[in-house]
Amino acid sequence: MGKNILTKELLLKSVQEWNAVRKANPDIVPNLRGEDLRSLELICIDLSKADLRGALLSCADLRKADLSGANLSGADIFEARLRYANLSNANLSQAFLLDADLRGANLINADLSIAYLCDAKLNSAILCGANISRADLRGAHLDEVDFSDAHLYATNFGQSNLRKAKFDRAKIGYTVFGDANLSNAIGLDKLEHTYPSTIGIDTIYLSHGNIPEVFLRGCGVPDNFIDYARSLTRNGIEYYSCFISYSHRNEEFAQRLHNDLQASGVRCWFAPHDLPIGAKTRPAIDDAIRIHDKLLLILSEHSVQSNWVEHEVEHALDLETERGKLVLFPVHLDDAVMDSKTGWASNVKRQRNIGDFTRWKDHDSYQKAFSRLLRDLKQ
Repeated sequence: MGKNILTKELLLKSVQEWNAVRKANPDIVPNLRGEDLRSLELICIDLSKADLRGALLSCADLRKADLSGANLSGADIFEARLRYANLSNANLSQAFLLDADLRGANLINADLSIAYLCDAKLNSAILCGANISRADLRGAHLDEVDFSDAHLYATNFGQSNLRKAKFDRAKIGYTVFGDANLSNAIGLDKLEHTYPSTIGIDTIYLSHGNIPEVFLRGCGVPDNFIDYARSLTRNGIEYYSCFISYSHRNEEFAQRLHNDLQASGVRCWFAPHDLPIGAKTRPAIDDAIRIHDKLLLILSEHSVQSNWVEHEVEHALDLETERGKLVLFPVHLDDAVMDSKTGWASNVKRQRNIGDFTRWKDHDSYQKAFSRLLRDLKQ
């Protein structure tokens, strides 16, 4: 048989036929460099040691495929399905893996240098000894990933999920840990620091200060800042984070409350109701409510008539059931909710003690109500 038998045409026939030819000709290395293989179903295919440099594999189904030792340098693997694939010793340098599914994949000793892995799913993947230097892993799902002995120089872990990720003996330097929760990462105290790394203030807060001091020192964080960071963290988590829900007609009060809460150490965000037609806001607001500890609800004659507010109250109550703790914190600016006799507003009145800001334009009355709200958020 000639050396050109492992062609794209054979690949398009069936995985079974391709695998049979490969088995009968183990010395022939498939050359699929630059080939367009987008959206193909290639489950369990044998592409070990194949030349796939610059190949187009976006949306391809490569679950359980054997790509060990394959050269995928510069390949487009956008949204490809590679769950449980064998990519050990594969060359994925500069590959485009945005939103690719690599859950459970074997990437032992793979070269992922300068690879683009934003939003990729790597849960439970094995990357022991892999070269992931200068790779972009922002927003990647990295739960229980094993990075043991991996090279992570200048790797960007910004906004990635690192729950139970293992870092034993991994080598880092100029590595970026911005807006990432490191509190449940494993082996941070066993890393090898070649150069300083970047730790964001947001990372310290998200991790509730639960980061090994030896790791922070290895990253170049000075001792006096580590001590200061502890005090910042204690003050920062003394209160819950809040999402402020209100009608745009009460924006003056909402802005004042937001500013005062921020100044008092309460992290909070707010967004007006009655937003422009066509704005895709409800899913975004639902997500915002979910990621914050409390929904601070401003009730007024305008907001009690809003379907938006009703939806957010229902969402907050559902979260209370789910979490087993208080989420909804209502305050009122007038007597509309107190006078209500039916509907969701009436239920809120019966079930909750509602903070009284009806005299919020009077400085002393506002400060008294604000101090009580701050006390309750602290609890």
